[in-house]
Amino acid sequence: MTEKREIRVETAKGIIGPKLEADGEVTVDMGAPFLLPAEIPFVADAQAVIYPLDVAGKSYDISAVSMGNPHAVQVVDDVDSFPVASVGAAIEVHPRFPQKVNAGFMQIINRGAIRLRVFERGAGETLACGTGACAAVVSGILRGLLDDTVRVSTCGGELTIRWQGPGQPVLMTGPAVIVFEGEIEI
Repeated sequence: MTEKREIRVETAKGIIGPKLEADGEVTVDMGAPFLLPAEIPFVADAQAVIYPLDVAGKSYDISAVSMGNPHAVQVVDDVDSFPVASVGAAIEVHPRFPQKVNAGFMQIINRGAIRLRVFERGAGETLACGTGACAAVVSGILRGLLDDTVRVSTCGGELTIRWQGPGQPVLMTGPAVIVFEGEIEI
């Protein structure tokens, strides 16, 4: 629809500037993550990297991050065997997240690669989640588990997420492909 290599798009959370890279992938500046509990929003006495969260009689260590929408990210040993549907549904409506939350389950492959599954608030588990990938990488970097450039593998595809640390924007790079075409008669 355009010959430009960079455009500006208005979203509900503000204007973003997708940029077409030489290899055909698209990079989007997702903005700086929100880490203060009140900004997420998340009920906590103080800001921390890891918060214990009691869910259905079990305690999970989560990181709370907002990329314009709230995320609770936890590290799991194996995303394939983890009960994402049940634990994600319980975390989504946890009272410490007054606007509900997306629950991310991150498996560390190495310092530059993770596997991720996300249970999105109001939708259930999704094939991919760009803000979830950003929140997971931010969480992993803050925990000291990941480097500043990470390949995120989801059921729906792969993204590269780059973050230089607090106050800096998160850059998300991945393919832009047509996933649906249709017509509607009004």
